[in-house]
Amino acid sequence: METLVVDHPLVAHKLTTLRDVRTDSPTFRRLADELVTLLAYEATRDVRVVDATVDTPVAPAHGVRLARPVPLVVPILRAGLGMLDGMTRLLPTAEVGFLGMIRDESTLKAQTYATRLPEDLSGRQCYVLDPMLATGGTLAAAVQFLFDRGADDVTAICLLAAPEGIAHMDAAFQGSGKPLRLVTAALDERLNEQGYIMPGLGDAGDRLYGVV
Repeated sequence: METLVVDHPLVAHKLTTLRDVRTDSPTFRRLADELVTLLAYEATRDVRVVDATVDTPVAPAHGVRLARPVPLVVPILRAGLGMLDGMTRLLPTAEVGFLGMIRDESTLKAQTYATRLPEDLSGRQCYVLDPMLATGGTLAAAVQFLFDRGADDVTAICLLAAPEGIAHMDAAFQGSGKPLRLVTAALDERLNEQGYIMPGLGDAGDRLYGVV
């Protein structure tokens, strides 16, 4: 898996405020939205395009348009929803699918409870949104789900990642032969005994939407 940690002062600034325990949910949501747009700019560097020509008021101009089929953005419920607006703001013509996955806190393994995706993803570039790459179990299961439906190129966008999660992803998809990338705002130190990223920012879903 190709990993890109985005080194930009605005990314670092917004992430610092996200981490702060004093940041309330409305501010957290706004900053996460802004941060995702910055990450999405880097994540879409390899988005597929085709040549196009348009007429300006002066003369024809050569450029590009997004290729078809258009990219598919897949937030992992529920926390990934907090990243969706930031992504589609940059990529408004993308289609959106939903994947409901939850981590079993005793086994730390991902369980799927809802899907709303095309049955056939052949030839599709997919962008998976999940705030935290911790153990890697949830993201690996989501990526495998997309590959199983025919996706041939997947980029994951995460606010934070842990070394253990990256190692899990590398092992899970070694030799898969399909492009897989991770774009994140920071690579943190480690996981604690409960599988949470250290120093992290807490439970992203709870901080976005409150404890339910």
